[in-house]
Amino acid sequence: MFTSAGFLSVLTFSWMGPLLAVGHKKTLGLDDVPGLDPGDSVSGLLPTFEANLEAVAGDVSGSRRKAVTAFKLTKALVRTVWWQVAVTAFYALVYNVATYVGPYLIDSLVQYLNGDERYASKGQLLVLAFIVAKVFECLSQRHWFFRLQQAGIRARSALVAVVYQKGLALSSQSRQSRTSGEMINIISVDADRVGIFSWYMHDLWLVPLQVGMALFILYSTLGLASLAALGATVVVMLANVPPGQMQEKFQQKLMDCKDVRMKATSEILRNMRILKLQGWEMKFLSKIIELRKTETNWLKKYLYTSTLVTFVFWGAPTVVAVVTFVACMLMGIPLESGKVLSALATFRVLQEPIYNLPDTISMVIQTKVSLDRIASFLCLEELPADAVQRLPSGSSDVAIEVRNGCFSWEASPQLLTLKDLNFQARQGMRIAVCGTVGSGKSSLLYCILGELPKLSGEVKICGTTAYVSQSAWIQSGKIQDNILFGMEMDDEKYERVLESCSLKKDLEILPFGDQTVIGERGINLSGGQKQRIQIARALYQEADIYLFDDPFSAVDAHTGSHLFKECLLGTLASKTVVYVTHQIEFLPAADLILVMKDGRIAQAGKYNDILGSGEEFMELVVAHKDALMALDEIDAADGSKETSPSRGTAKLTKSLSSAEKKDKQDEGNNQSGQLVQEEEREKGKVGFWVYWKYLTLAYKGVLVPLVLLAQILFQVLQIGSNYWMAWAAPVSKDVEPPVSTSTLISVYIALAVGSSFCVLLRALFLVTASYKTATLLFNKMHMSIFRAPMSFFDSTPSGRILNRASTDQSEVDTSIAYQMGSVAFAIIQLVGIIAVMSQVAWQVFVVFIPVVAACFWYQRYYIDTARELQRLVGVCKAPIIQHFAESITGSTTIRSLGKENQFVSANSHLMDAYSRPKFYNAGAMEWLCFRLDVLSSLTFAFSLIFLINLPPGVIDPGIAGLAVTYGLNLNMLQAWVVWSMCNLENKIISVERILQYMSIPEEPPLSMSEDKLAQDWPSQGEIQLRDLHVKYAPQLPFVLKGLTVTFPGGLKTGIVGRTGSGKSTLIQALFRIVDPTMGQILIDGVDICTIGLHDLRSRLSIIPQEPTMFEGTVRSNLDPLGEYIDNQIWEALDCCQLGDEVRKKELKLDSPVIENGENWSVGQRQLVCLGRVILKRSKILVLDEATASVDTATDNLIQKTLRQQFSEATVITIAHRITSVLDSDMVLLLDNGVAVERDTPARLLEDKSSLFSKLVAEYTMRSTHT
Repeated sequence: MFTSAGFLSVLTFSWMGPLLAVGHKKTLGLDDVPGLDPGDSVSGLLPTFEANLEAVAGDVSGSRRKAVTAFKLTKALVRTVWWQVAVTAFYALVYNVATYVGPYLIDSLVQYLNGDERYASKGQLLVLAFIVAKVFECLSQRHWFFRLQQAGIRARSALVAVVYQKGLALSSQSRQSRTSGEMINIISVDADRVGIFSWYMHDLWLVPLQVGMALFILYSTLGLASLAALGATVVVMLANVPPGQMQEKFQQKLMDCKDVRMKATSEILRNMRILKLQGWEMKFLSKIIELRKTETNWLKKYLYTSTLVTFVFWGAPTVVAVVTFVACMLMGIPLESGKVLSALATFRVLQEPIYNLPDTISMVIQTKVSLDRIASFLCLEELPADAVQRLPSGSSDVAIEVRNGCFSWEASPQLLTLKDLNFQARQGMRIAVCGTVGSGKSSLLYCILGELPKLSGEVKICGTTAYVSQSAWIQSGKIQDNILFGMEMDDEKYERVLESCSLKKDLEILPFGDQTVIGERGINLSGGQKQRIQIARALYQEADIYLFDDPFSAVDAHTGSHLFKECLLGTLASKTVVYVTHQIEFLPAADLILVMKDGRIAQAGKYNDILGSGEEFMELVVAHKDALMALDEIDAADGSKETSPSRGTAKLTKSLSSAEKKDKQDEGNNQSGQLVQEEEREKGKVGFWVYWKYLTLAYKGVLVPLVLLAQILFQVLQIGSNYWMAWAAPVSKDVEPPVSTSTLISVYIALAVGSSFCVLLRALFLVTASYKTATLLFNKMHMSIFRAPMSFFDSTPSGRILNRASTDQSEVDTSIAYQMGSVAFAIIQLVGIIAVMSQVAWQVFVVFIPVVAACFWYQRYYIDTARELQRLVGVCKAPIIQHFAESITGSTTIRSLGKENQFVSANSHLMDAYSRPKFYNAGAMEWLCFRLDVLSSLTFAFSLIFLINLPPGVIDPGIAGLAVTYGLNLNMLQAWVVWSMCNLENKIISVERILQYMSIPEEPPLSMSEDKLAQDWPSQGEIQLRDLHVKYAPQLPFVLKGLTVTFPGGLKTGIVGRTGSGKSTLIQALFRIVDPTMGQILIDGVDICTIGLHDLRSRLSIIPQEPTMFEGTVRSNLDPLGEYIDNQIWEALDCCQLGDEVRKKELKLDSPVIENGENWSVGQRQLVCLGRVILKRSKILVLDEATASVDTATDNLIQKTLRQQFSEATVITIAHRITSVLDSDMVLLLDNGVAVERDTPARLLEDKSSLFSKLVAEYTMRSTHT
């Protein structure tokens, strides 16, 4: 649209017309916004920017590190957008010259009106000069601003693209040196700030120019007194330096505090499920509130310093004027009304550079801080490209070779992770890696991928790699896109892959098959499904070398052996495969087994070769044998008992059919059945209630009228003082002055001091109200989020919540109150000007009223489009941040599959989608302002022509001059009113979004006050389920379809079933993460839906599927609520075999745990979860697939610990390894949300036709076919 526009169309911004017309007719969507000019899109910008950056910051010491500094970054940016910079500089120059024409000519105008002979014939000429200058001023300013924003959008796109590429290439130490929160802030806050800085780009050289021109005018009217004006201006500017510096310091501290808080918030949102299960969310909320308290301390200082700055600036023109006039009096320079008015007009124009200077300086400083942060990020070390020699596929028959490798995560020879590694794998070999928890199995895979810093030795690989991580990494998006991962769709291959990963059945259960949209990090999939999708993704890539990091542990035994057979032994038979596993039964199939211990390969060879040769391997195998022995004993005991398998089957079929009927009815309304819905954006006008709510939140809105009153007083005193000068100063030398010069000056000073005092009061009231409101909004929103039910977090990507807690909260903290203030102040000033102008000629109203009407019509017409564009900008920002966060988490996977380019282009696409509404928003803004400027120039021209044509003597020339002086500012003010209104309407959306999250439906109450539960409830621990139906959301199908089961108190019950059969859902219903749609759950006869959530959750214990640790210390991880003494904690640590590990560390219980517990291995994290449970000692314990990520030895240990510690308790286990359910008292087999079999393991095994005995048979076969 913009690219193809003609000259006139560009000049008047008419090219925006079609878009505005569409926006006026209907609510704009992203598809209605036209595309970008190639020069504005990332693909057009990035190559130039990268070339410039290369040229500026040459490579230093190899290609791993670039020496990028803020200065070099700026140079590269300027080179990239130099055309915009040059053009805007020209426009800015024209604009500034044009603004000073008016003040220069006012003196002549007053003389002319006074009937001075010199000017007798020049009236028309004067008016023409005024009007032409106005037109130039309007045109140049609009195009100047438009091009500035274009430059800003370009700079931001280029920076985000470069930062994103860097993020994908970071080495592991660099990744650990920056938290994900900091990296996200670089993209969301710092790049934005550099984009916004484009507004202030030219101000640094414009200020001296403006001051110089002002002095020239003052010199031509007031002579030497202009030096006093210069002195005053410089003093005022300097007065602003100390508060400016303080403000910058506070700003920096504020940003740091915010980083910390956002990091904590994102960690909490990630682990919200665990917090809810443990009943800890309120404790963690209070942590966030504490962090926010330190943040608001800085915020308060920042805001109150800014009132000082405001005070200095509103007072500036008055101070300069007072000093100058006093100087005139002392020097005996006569003050005539024409000269006084010319001087006043000049001071007012001078007010702008003085005003903008501190803003500019603080922006320069903030931008420098941001550029420093970006530059230091770009300087981080990247993964060395040469750590691994990659040979093209087929060039050698050795697929992987590692010689004398020493590797360390810390990159220091003292702390080696892997030492003296030597092994090679030929093409098509299967290599198994086993070993105890923390022995360096995963690190071995990382070193082959080149992710682990290499200190010495060499690694060669031949061909392409595919890597499957231990904890699944899944992108939000459709399942199909996750599997294809950017490859072309090949139906036959796709079907094959689904088949071998046994995903067929799961996709049938999901509401939209492979088109189902997955929540962030795969939230609506079970652990096993995520893992299998991950494997499917790897298989679909058809690489040469496959690296599996224990992916079979997250799936149940049946699926595990299927995957192993189909994928490793079937599909990948001809490929080179390295797999880490804890399950001994997968080892015999390997061509080479590497047994890891303490970072070395302790043994290597085939299964039978190493079976007898060393103790490390024996330990693992013996543990496994023990587990199988248990099985045989049960088998032997079987013979003597009678069986009654058919019990309960009839009842089951009945409940099944009724549940299915229910399902059929639900399938009708399916499109809304996706879990993650599009982000809601409010449509249409921002409701008045949003403003009302914002204004009345703090102190019931008492401060609002006070702020307005102070501003009105200020305006009255300001106009009064100017009026006094115009009236009291003589028109020319030969007229007798009405009052003495000293009276003239002293009255002026009195009025000036009064008006400055009003400004100070106004600023203080405004800040107090703003601070209070921001605090209240923050607390209410967070309270509401933390009390939201789990379903809210499942269906809301954390990016949306984080966006509200960071971006929107920042707006509320620092700018919305000012924006509101500035609308009110601008309107009050506008009214003042109109009053002054109508004093001279009421006829001005004849033009003014229709012009104002037209202005408002334009503004309403424009706002329809602008508001939606602004909302689109908001909605398009979250995906960029989310995509960045996802890419950083999955960078290993992305790199191993060589998909960096695909992700970079996805990021560019998202960036362009964000720039589009932003660019057209800028265009729309200028379209409007251009039209408003034209209208206000009309008013001004009319009043001038009117003045010229009045017969002389009708009007006091001084007052007429005053009217013109004020009229000069008319268009600026009128534009300011409309501009600040639109701006406010755009910013208030932040408040709207926060208010939206203050009204999330909340969970049932945490505790019920009326009926106190017995202290020792549940004492029996008996759980009864009665006709339980559960679904996750009204629009989704039932997951549990009428379960009726009793778990007897004090007994162990194992729950088995295929992935997706509803095992985890049952647990969630027990903890009331999901409330049942029908039916009830009774524990010791108490219906759990009648008691408070914390009462319930604090009496139950769970070891969750994914072991989580929080940033903090070992102590805070075991006992966040601080309920236990150290001795109890040590005891628990010893029970779960971590005591020695923690004693080794110097800080003992206060040893640090980093984000996500990354400095502990997955197995150790699992043991910490076990420790939590041992501390809590509940009567009911739930194990959710807890033993999946530890080796068999550790597993047996956990089982043993649980048997000792929880002999009296009711234990419910959801198991993947059949062996872990064999010693339980009862087994419940679930299939598709229904209980199929329920009996003691012995009985079920005896009946060879039972599903359970088939599962067990399969498991033993798999384990013994060696």
